[in-house]
Amino acid sequence: MRSGSTSRATGYQVWVTALLSLNFGILFFDRNALNFLMPFVQPDLNLTNTQVGMFSSALSLTWAISGVLVGRISDRLGSKKPVVVAATIAFCLCSFISGAASSFMMLLGARLLMGAAEGGVMPVSHAIIVSEVRPERRGLAMGVAQNLGSNLLGSGLAPLLLVPIAIASGWRTGFYLAALPGLVTAALIWFTLHEPARESVDPAGPKVTLREAFAHRNVILCTIISVLLVSYLVVCWAFMPLYLTKAGGFAPDTMGWLMATLGISASIGSFAVPALSDAIGRRPVMIAFSFLGLAVPIGALQAGSSWGLAAVFFVGWGLNGLFPMFMATIPAESVDPRLTATLTGLVMGVGEVLGGVIAPFLAGTLADAYGLSAPLWLMGACTLAAGLCALGLVESAPRIVARRMVQN
Repeated sequence: MRSGSTSRATGYQVWVTALLSLNFGILFFDRNALNFLMPFVQPDLNLTNTQVGMFSSALSLTWAISGVLVGRISDRLGSKKPVVVAATIAFCLCSFISGAASSFMMLLGARLLMGAAEGGVMPVSHAIIVSEVRPERRGLAMGVAQNLGSNLLGSGLAPLLLVPIAIASGWRTGFYLAALPGLVTAALIWFTLHEPARESVDPAGPKVTLREAFAHRNVILCTIISVLLVSYLVVCWAFMPLYLTKAGGFAPDTMGWLMATLGISASIGSFAVPALSDAIGRRPVMIAFSFLGLAVPIGALQAGSSWGLAAVFFVGWGLNGLFPMFMATIPAESVDPRLTATLTGLVMGVGEVLGGVIAPFLAGTLADAYGLSAPLWLMGACTLAAGLCALGLVESAPRIVARRMVQN
C-alpha cells in the first residue's frame, strides 16, 4: 500500500490541510448560524423549546445519513475532490433557503437539506488528509482540518458577527451572508487541489472488512464516545445561547462573546490537543479532556461574572479537540487506513443519529418540562460517560506504539 503523502511536497500538505480546514469552518459557520440567531428566530416564528431542539435533530439526522453513504461511495469509487466541491456548493444554497424561511416547517426542511449537503464533507476530507499528509503528522493534520476552521469560524467568529447583524438588519440577513464564503472555497478546492492517488493494494495482502473493523475495541468505543460527545456538543450549541440569555440574565451581545470564547478555545485545541496526543498518546488525552468537559455545564449553572464564566468556558471547551481523534484518527490507526472515509462516516453518522438527533430533541423536551438548566445536566452526564469509555481505549498513536515495541 502506498501513501500519496510520500509524493507531495510539505508546502502542498500544509495547503491541503489549511484549505480543508477553512472549508469545514465555513460549513460550521452555516450549521451554527441558527443556534446563535435563535434568540431572534424563536420569538419571530413563535417556536417552542422542543421545536428548537428539532432543528438540530433534523440536521444531525440527514448529516449522519449523508456521512455514511457519501464516505462509503467515495471509498468505493476512489473519487474525493468532486464530492467535497459539490457538497460545499449545496450547503451554501441551503443557507440561503434558511434565511428565506417564514415558518417552522420551512426552516425545518432547510435544515434537513443542509445536513444532507454537509454530512459527507468531513469523512472525505479526512480521507484526503490520510492520502496526502505524512503519518507522523496525521493526528495534527486531522485535528486542524476538522477543528481549527470549524471552531475559529463556526464557534468563534459566528456569534461575534451574526448577533450584531441580527440586531442591525434582522436574522435573515445573517443567513444570506453566511452562504457566500463557501462558494470561494469550493472554487479553490477545485482549481488548486489534486485528486489523491488511489491506494495501490497487494492482492495477496490481508483484506479488512467493515465487519472486522467494527470488531476492534477502539472502533466500538470511539463510536460510543461519538454518540456521547456529539450529544454534548449539539445540546450546548442549541441551548446554551438560550440558557445564557433567558436563565442566566446575560444580554444578547454578552452571550455572543461568551459563545465566541468556546470557539477561541476550540481553535487552539484543534491543533494543541491532537499534537499532544501525537506526543504522549491518544488514550490519556482522550480521558483527561473528556472529564475536563464537565467544566462547561457546571460553570454555566454556577455562573457569576461574565469574565469568570468565559475563563471556565475556555478551559472546559478544550474537549472539542478530541473530535477528529475519536471520529477519524484512532479508528484509522486501529484498522486498515483504506477504510478511513467509511469508518469516519460511520462513526460520525452513528454519533449524529443517536447523539445529534435524539439528544437535542430530548434536551428540548426536558427544557419545556423542567427549565433550561435541564439540557446542561444532560451535557454533564454525556461527557462524564465519555471519559469512562475512554479508559478502555487501546493506544494507537504511531510514535507511542513504535516506542513500546522497541522497549519490549
